[in-house]
Amino acid sequence: MSPTRSLYRQLADDFATSIRGGTLKAGERVPSVRELSRDRGLSLATVVHAYEVLEAEGFIETRPRSGFYVSGAWQTTPRAAREAPVRPREPRTTRVDVSELVFQVLESVRDREVVPLGSAFPSPVLFPLARLARCLSTAARQMNPWSTLDDLPPGSAELRNQIARRYLRSGARVSPEEIVITSGALEGLNLSLQVLTRPGDIVAIESPAFYGCLQAIEALRLRAIEIPTLPGEGADVAALARILRKHPVRACWLMTQFQNPRGALMPEEAKKELVALLEKHDTALIEDDVYAELYFGRRPKPAKAFDRNGRVLHCSSFAKCLAPGYRVGWVAAGRFATALQRRKIMSSLSTSIPAQDAIAIYLREGGYERHLAGLRRTFASQQAAALASLTRHLPPGFRVIRPEGGYFLWIELPAGHDAIDIHAKALEQGFSIAPGPIFSAQRQFRNCLRLNYGHEWSAAFDAAVRRLGEIVRTAARAAA
Repeated sequence: MSPTRSLYRQLADDFATSIRGGTLKAGERVPSVRELSRDRGLSLATVVHAYEVLEAEGFIETRPRSGFYVSGAWQTTPRAAREAPVRPREPRTTRVDVSELVFQVLESVRDREVVPLGSAFPSPVLFPLARLARCLSTAARQMNPWSTLDDLPPGSAELRNQIARRYLRSGARVSPEEIVITSGALEGLNLSLQVLTRPGDIVAIESPAFYGCLQAIEALRLRAIEIPTLPGEGADVAALARILRKHPVRACWLMTQFQNPRGALMPEEAKKELVALLEKHDTALIEDDVYAELYFGRRPKPAKAFDRNGRVLHCSSFAKCLAPGYRVGWVAAGRFATALQRRKIMSSLSTSIPAQDAIAIYLREGGYERHLAGLRRTFASQQAAALASLTRHLPPGFRVIRPEGGYFLWIELPAGHDAIDIHAKALEQGFSIAPGPIFSAQRQFRNCLRLNYGHEWSAAFDAAVRRLGEIVRTAARAAA
């Protein structure tokens, strides 16, 4: 077991020992997640995951709107069942076929009359679009005709320098020469996959995974092998190690920070362990890091910060944090920069030069940090409002992890609920959700759904969650 993963297990074992020994007695309240996080110096996600383990093993129970309490259920659970090691399901490679389901869901959430809880995008009104428009106008007026040649891939030298300087804030050493500007992060991710793989190759991905990852693997006729993604810890590095010993994995595609859909943030030690593991197996990492700027506490380091041999292709964009619709992203491609640059030329030749220049002007003029600080505060506030709505309106028994950044919540309903059916009923009632199966190569997570809190949490959003609660209750009664 990896040292990183054992953090939550160690915490759970400490509490289990105290409960077995009588230090903590049935009915007593245990510290809140926030209290224990502060006292033990652990992340909120680590404490939440430890409490999930304790609850599953019968040591504690949740009382709605009250907190966690010691349970006596562990005493009636056979010791062998509690202490038997968890045997992970043997991973298998999968031919991916999810696009039709994804397109059906995405088409349904484009209606402006539908409350966009299932959307993948934050509200466009949160971004400085008027100022960006002025920067775009300036860029168009001042555009040097020769830039149509000079700024072909790898892209605008000024913008690549600006991006390289921002990497210093996250502790990563990235040269402008390894940065290739792309038409959004998704193009960068797809180009990275094309550079690293050939049809039939195996790619290790998260489970659940970003559906764009699944669609890219499907389009390139690759095979996926899924790595469990833990709610509080991100991709399970120990599980990946087992996979790499048994399968010829050509590349890994992981979202290490505020993962879509689960919101998980890999701890820095896990990222170090991940990079060292991939170095050992000579395997490249495509690091999808589009939510990196949307942290609520301390700025986390990407896995790229621990890459010393150019095996990490770090992909990001300005779409989620500054300029939606401008389609300006990039890849810090390490040793693969030349190959990726050539692939970009073959694919789409160039990213819009005025759009590159407009963002470079915005960054040069200042104000980006102030904008980001306000955006983070807004998302944190909207997350709190969304969680309050879920607590008010959903029936007991659901699970939700409070992520430390981004704008998604991953909801796990009791077994037996069908998120595809909930999605259809939600649309009938004027709101959307993102059903769990679109995030899995094997159509798993049938009882899970993703909600978006990247829009102002208005009365309409609260009412949509109330209707979601009614749908869930009705389904539970019908199944009883």
